[in-house]
Amino acid sequence: MSAGRSAWTRFWAAPFWAMLRKEFIQMRRDRLTLAMMTMIPAGQLLLFGYAIQTDVRHVPTVVLDESRSVESRRLAQSLQTTDVFRVIGEVKDRSAVTEAIESGEAAAALVIPPEFHDRLARGVPAEAQLIVDAADPQQSGAALSGAQLAAQARGIAIRAEGVRGPAVAAGAPTIDLRVRPLYNPSQRSAIFIVPGVIGIILTLTMTVITSTAIVRERERGTLEQLIVTPIGRTSLMLGKLVPFVLVGYVQMSVVLMLGRLIFDIPIRGDLGTLYLMAAPFIVASLGVGLLVSTVARSQAQAMQLSFFFMLPNILLSGYIFPRVAMPEPAQWIGALLPLTYFLQIIRGVLLKGIGLVHLWEQAITLTLFAMVLVAISVRRFHKTIE
Repeated sequence: MSAGRSAWTRFWAAPFWAMLRKEFIQMRRDRLTLAMMTMIPAGQLLLFGYAIQTDVRHVPTVVLDESRSVESRRLAQSLQTTDVFRVIGEVKDRSAVTEAIESGEAAAALVIPPEFHDRLARGVPAEAQLIVDAADPQQSGAALSGAQLAAQARGIAIRAEGVRGPAVAAGAPTIDLRVRPLYNPSQRSAIFIVPGVIGIILTLTMTVITSTAIVRERERGTLEQLIVTPIGRTSLMLGKLVPFVLVGYVQMSVVLMLGRLIFDIPIRGDLGTLYLMAAPFIVASLGVGLLVSTVARSQAQAMQLSFFFMLPNILLSGYIFPRVAMPEPAQWIGALLPLTYFLQIIRGVLLKGIGLVHLWEQAITLTLFAMVLVAISVRRFHKTIE
């Protein structure tokens, strides 16, 4: 018993407390790691708890009103009062409906035919159509339920106004609002998720791999060799970047091939256009990694910073949750992520079959991201050992 008590006493003796004190001092000196362990998780919890909304609301919707009647306007108002849709304007013809949805300006379109008012006046069922971008099954499901609510509410109001006719007498719905899903009529989640996986994989691998590039050189002591070589900062950083661009294209090709063979993901657009517009996204992701590598002082820090960057990409870019359902501040943060624009590009090319005509704004934005991130990384890198 005394021997056991003696061992326990030695364990809690001065050397243990000295080691414990040393670790706390070292942790306090490593301010970057301390901040990542305390402040960043708290900030992310508050941000994502506030931003992530599973209920789809305020889906941007255009209206093609060929009836031009009081009843057609009331139907559009009923659609907006469900809080699922947000009417952003009217269009003149069906080609404008297609243009609005393909360009991403709208995610739904209410089409009211010319005979809508006359059929209601005769008391027979009046048809209307809601065209929905169903690439996102969650958005499509919300639109379907919202359309049913709007049609039922307007039908009840019409009956209350004393309209008579065969449909009213038989108890049939007075308004038949039919939903036409585009791009993913079967509402398969894989069709929406798998193209996004390409962006997630590229962001993760490109950022993590390059974030450790400079840090690894410093830890291995090979940074000294780079210092004495006759090469400028720009050439050094680009030399580390270009090989990973090729790696990114290989990864993208593998996922595209497997997605087509295993999940039957449609490829409706031009792959050449997709590969062209993927270049600035890959470079932007590498630029984020290079920027992290100029901030971190160890590979562990670089990995932690990279993964902290990944969480907003997954939650705020539209990869899982529709961005239209997020509060505006969260949408602004998502607008600062290159993945947000690449998801619009890859889903637009693969699922909608659109090209640079509709996606040039996203391509230019990604190009600006790539140029700014690489320029900042080059400026921050100093060919000295700190």
